[in-house]
Amino acid sequence: MEVVKESEPNTTTMRKALLVINCIILSIGNCAGPLMMRLYFIHGGKRVWFSSWLETGGWPIILFPIACAHFYRSRTQPSSENKLFFMKPQLFIAAAVIGILTGLDDYLYAYGVARLPVSTSSLIIASQLAFTAGFAFVLVKQKFTSYSINAVFLLTIGSGVLAMHTSSDRPANESNREYVLGFLMTVGASALYGFILPLVELTYKKAKQEISYALVMEIQMVMCLFATGVCTIGMLVNNDFKVIPREAREYELGETKYYIVAICSAMIWQCFFLGAIGVIFCASSLLSGIIIAVLLPVTEILAVIFYNESFHAEKGVALALSLWGFLSYFYGEIKQSKENKPALETEMASVPNRQE
Repeated sequence: MEVVKESEPNTTTMRKALLVINCIILSIGNCAGPLMMRLYFIHGGKRVWFSSWLETGGWPIILFPIACAHFYRSRTQPSSENKLFFMKPQLFIAAAVIGILTGLDDYLYAYGVARLPVSTSSLIIASQLAFTAGFAFVLVKQKFTSYSINAVFLLTIGSGVLAMHTSSDRPANESNREYVLGFLMTVGASALYGFILPLVELTYKKAKQEISYALVMEIQMVMCLFATGVCTIGMLVNNDFKVIPREAREYELGETKYYIVAICSAMIWQCFFLGAIGVIFCASSLLSGIIIAVLLPVTEILAVIFYNESFHAEKGVALALSLWGFLSYFYGEIKQSKENKPALETEMASVPNRQE
């Protein structure tokens, strides 16, 4: 029984380390992804389907860590059952369906970023947390504590504070119709991704096989593959493949930088998607939504620095509320883990006695 006592803390430590790594990956993608997308549009890019394609088009990158994990297992755990891919058909279908929904969400989000400043689109996406919390409660029976409810409330209020100043952020030479349509598309993207996150968690729970992080990367790859397929169809219908070479030549930063922006954007968005479903694997869809929400004011500050977007008092208040909500959530998690630890130790100590 000593083995069980030792392996349990080790597993918990590994899970926490993996959670921290995925939080960092998600932070990189969540902050840099919108900035790269906006960089494409403000310097002459106009293809919405192409921009949405870039959000998941970098999926082949995931093959590298999957292959590394396979070779590592081959050396440390030689076995005839050590396959490159472990995903069963049922899980593959579920990931494919989520990928199709992600492709639609990519288009809605790209359309909004094309019409709105980063600061405005970010504050709208903050409403995603409310959708995530609601769908998590319905789909995976998410249990809420007073601390998690407080975090959702503060982060939602933060986005509401930002909404008070959106009118001054409207880009020049943009009609009211385009601005309103971009606003509505971004709200739709927020609601849809708020549904996708708990759906991923439900897929983990309902999968008829053990979910490992290697399998999480496979799910990420399949999701992005099908999302890219949806966006590829949109590009074909919209003749984007014919226009891209001409658009690259006319790009304000130059043709070479056009393709550099596209490639970097595809790579950075992979960090976002892998980080998001990785946090769900290590914790929950609610935590993934909270991290996304708390990073939105950070994205706005970066937009102020790099794109000279206005920074007003409301953004500062929203940042403070976001940090407060974030700390509230983690304080509640730490407090709950400390309360659960004595009960777990008592239960494990009683196992040898029952064996005797």
